[in-house]
Amino acid sequence: MSNLREECGLFGIFANKTMDVAHTTYYGLFALQHRGQENCGIVVNDDGVFTSRKDVGLVEEVFDADGLSELGLGNMAVGHVRYGTTGTSTRANSQPMVVNHHKGHMAIAHNGNLVNAYELRHELELEGSIFHSSNDTEVIAYIITKERIKSGSIEEAVEKSMDKLEGAYSLVIMSPSKMIAVRDPYGFRPLLYGMRDDGTYIIASETCALDAVDAKYIRDLEPGEIVVFSADGINSIKTHCNKAPHKICIFEYLYFARPDSEIEGVSVHMARMRAGACLAKEHPVDADVVIGVPDSGLSAALGYAKESGIPYGFGFIKNKYIGRTFIAPGQSNREDKVMIKLNVLKDTVSGKRVVLVDDSIVRGTTIARIIKRVREAGATEIHVMSSAPPFMNPCYYGTDIDSRDNLIACRLTTEEIAKEVGADSVGYLEIDHLNELIGTEVGEGYCHACFSGEYPTKEPTTTEKDRFEHKISERK
Repeated sequence: MSNLREECGLFGIFANKTMDVAHTTYYGLFALQHRGQENCGIVVNDDGVFTSRKDVGLVEEVFDADGLSELGLGNMAVGHVRYGTTGTSTRANSQPMVVNHHKGHMAIAHNGNLVNAYELRHELELEGSIFHSSNDTEVIAYIITKERIKSGSIEEAVEKSMDKLEGAYSLVIMSPSKMIAVRDPYGFRPLLYGMRDDGTYIIASETCALDAVDAKYIRDLEPGEIVVFSADGINSIKTHCNKAPHKICIFEYLYFARPDSEIEGVSVHMARMRAGACLAKEHPVDADVVIGVPDSGLSAALGYAKESGIPYGFGFIKNKYIGRTFIAPGQSNREDKVMIKLNVLKDTVSGKRVVLVDDSIVRGTTIARIIKRVREAGATEIHVMSSAPPFMNPCYYGTDIDSRDNLIACRLTTEEIAKEVGADSVGYLEIDHLNELIGTEVGEGYCHACFSGEYPTKEPTTTEKDRFEHKISERK
């Protein structure tokens, strides 16, 4: 159970007839709730008329039966669940964002983080643009809108805009007549599409959302690809493909994605199983039981148990009704919610030497609380295994790691970390084994900058999550 916050989840639906696209989008967002638990929203398109509802909260909190009914029918809709890596959690920062311009309307939903957002926003402000939010999605919306005024089509405007955008961005964009899916040239964040038996197309961040609405997976977008859905069918634009090395975020497999999803043809569950198996080879210990921290540590724990021959045990009961563990204000409040969310099964650990597998160790505070509870339940030894390497660097592409200051691996050795969190030993996945998770060459095809410091793009000049709020206050 990492201290990291998720990114965002995207969902889009394009139908060949008017239907209840709002409910379909609602189900898709439920499947993607793990990707963002701060804000959510849906925009429905009924023959060019956009109806929007968005707010702070979980999907079930923002949308009730009446709220969904008010969105009405349509043939297109865009949905979004958000954890913001740029901008605080307010209604103004909720997505999808709707823009009204000279040539019509546009709704846009974004997953990722631009490394040049600060510079682009400053440039736009000098040209007279007025910003109503403090996230980088509005920057993208303005860039596309500027190009749309000068372009013959929305897809042409998107294609030109990509020359200016740097960093991670997967986008779902809706115009009055078209749905557009976009993936940045590095392919940092996943985006794919599928189709239902009635010919309705579904765009989503993960395959689990396709499963939730009974759609069959077709394919992932290529890095740099633009896919246009319209009454004329599907059109793929690959102008920006093969312009950068492929760098899918490896942490999608380790933590972000649901285990029942597949990303670029790789099962997330199996990737985590392989991570656990690698840990068992790298860090063998004498123990009586292997347990995993729900949810993303479970598959890795199974992999460790299978490879080591140590029995797997059901170690925790998870309270499924504590939804927003990672967005409680203040670290101590967040830790308290973690403890409410998890309870240890004493019969599994009492009197036993325990291997405790988690997806990562970031600041060390949460795992320390979990270890304390496992000891109180009677464990005689606790050996912590992280299915991710040590976090040593900020992430600029959509993960909530904006400083080295609070990363425990930056200030302590592995032995010192074990002592600080109360474990008998700590083991991390070796960075050179990340490729075994997804079947690539070492260091090829995935981004591991948060572990290695090897960034595929330039580093941003300003990195604080609330940098645009600071920008506003400095001018007062």
